[in-house]
Amino acid sequence: MEKCRIALVDDKPYNVQVLAEKLGSKPEYEIVSTTYGGLAFLEALKNMTHAPDVVFMDIDMPDLNGIETVQRAKNTHPEIHFLMITVFDDEERVFQAIQAGASGYLLKDESISGLHKAVDDVLNYGGAPMSPSIARKAFQYIQRMQAAAATALVVNQSPLSSREMDILAGLAEGKSYMIIAEKLFISPHTVRKHMTNIYEKLHVNSKVEAVRMALEKKWV
Repeated sequence: MEKCRIALVDDKPYNVQVLAEKLGSKPEYEIVSTTYGGLAFLEALKNMTHAPDVVFMDIDMPDLNGIETVQRAKNTHPEIHFLMITVFDDEERVFQAIQAGASGYLLKDESISGLHKAVDDVLNYGGAPMSPSIARKAFQYIQRMQAAAATALVVNQSPLSSREMDILAGLAEGKSYMIIAEKLFISPHTVRKHMTNIYEKLHVNSKVEAVRMALEKKWV
């Protein structure tokens, strides 16, 4: 049976050593590369005959952080599974890492069995392993983003009718009441009547204020 090829990337040699000892306890794994920075890993990757199957990647490194390293490596080696391993359980970093192409996100105090399970999950089941505390924070982050998006939708929702929006759009383009009336096949008087309704609904006193509000809220 072919061994799983694993690479370790961390700017601190001690962390690499601890991780290597934890992963080395499983005979099915082979540590094929240990590098001490993002740039060093990218350089080593260029010279590898066979790319690693899984890379454990630290995030905070002085020369090139782990998220940027993953992003660059994924451009040339999309088949590699990157597992971020860090002391930070910051949910924003989780999503930055996922956007960069990481397959999972683990804390550095993850147990030996947890590390083995993470490798098995990404290789055999297409999983996205996360340490429990990170998964919980990621879920909370998603909930907050969904709530914020829903609030923004309500706040920015226009109280105007579709015809009133058409008139505002025309004003935003610099058209006169006459031109707008011709385009919408209504009379200039009807346009003015709609403008009165717009002022009341938006609580403004001029078409300049109405257009500014429409532009700020991206209605037109």
